[in-house]
Amino acid sequence: MSEMQTTVATTTVLDLLAKEMEQEAVTTRKMLERIPDDKYDWRPHPKSMDIRTLATHIADLPSWVGMTLTTHELDFAQNPYQPRHVNNTAELLAYFEEMLEDGRRHFAEGSDEHLNEEWTLREGETIYLTSTKYDVLRMTMSQIIHHRAQLGVFLRLLNVPIPGSYGPSADEVDFK
Repeated sequence: MSEMQTTVATTTVLDLLAKEMEQEAVTTRKMLERIPDDKYDWRPHPKSMDIRTLATHIADLPSWVGMTLTTHELDFAQNPYQPRHVNNTAELLAYFEEMLEDGRRHFAEGSDEHLNEEWTLREGETIYLTSTKYDVLRMTMSQIIHHRAQLGVFLRLLNVPIPGSYGPSADEVDFK
């Protein structure tokens, strides 16, 4: 009888999250590239964000990987959110790729050993969230997906064909 060898693949949590971010980036890129240049100030409702604000936030979210892994909090009172102002889809996509590369780099340089450390989102004395760094990274992925879906609704209302996300869409039945 021959000796049987088994191998166990070792994968870190950060490797799994990095893989997920890459998979979500494909769909996010397809959604962002469909925004018409003349609709960046459009909003479906007075209480809604305009497309520029929503799309810029989506493009910015991969940078939260580095912020989460290298800090212990974000205090909006000390660091007010100042989104980059983009004027068209080419600028938006370039910004998304820049933030995605930042996220990739921090996943590659990061270590699972710090994922159970606490991270806080606050504005001065008002605490919005205290959670583990792992939970904040998961929330970041969820935020990308949530806001991308929100953008899909905006684009649908503008009669822009919507790409499939996890399968075909009503506009693209041959999912690629």
